[in-house]
Amino acid sequence: MIILTRVDHRLLHGQVAFSWTQSIGADCILIANDDVPINEIRKTTIKLAKPQGVKLVIKTIEDSIKALKSGVTDKYKLFIVVDSIEDAYKLATECPEVNKINLGGTKAEEGKENISKAVNVTLEEKKLLRELNSEGLDVYIQMVPSEKAVKISDIL
Repeated sequence: MIILTRVDHRLLHGQVAFSWTQSIGADCILIANDDVPINEIRKTTIKLAKPQGVKLVIKTIEDSIKALKSGVTDKYKLFIVVDSIEDAYKLATECPEVNKINLGGTKAEEGKENISKAVNVTLEEKKLLRELNSEGLDVYIQMVPSEKAVKISDIL
């Protein structure tokens, strides 16, 4: 069962590994990303951040979608982490079990608008977020579990 899908450009780090995993009671973290499975340095770094007692799975976006659709992940309390809004969109549109998306952090870059302390979006990403929100997904910004969640509809 998918408990939460989080967008965080840092993927697995202290906040995600410990605060979020414990707060939501996840027993498996799925890093869904096209670079990490082929980038040994990133993969090793992510493995080092894994909390004890929690399974860690690293797959491409396409392989993540296949795994979610196959039912192989159903036995877990699954916490999915992606590094972009586009990746979260792909997962959500392909897998109806993805019903809430937590925006935790996206890089500040040229052409992006800052919409919260750590979330920066392009016009295209705004469009994707509006679409997900209009389709009934719970999309919100929340850096850490102790902060109040802010619905994306209140910002966009």
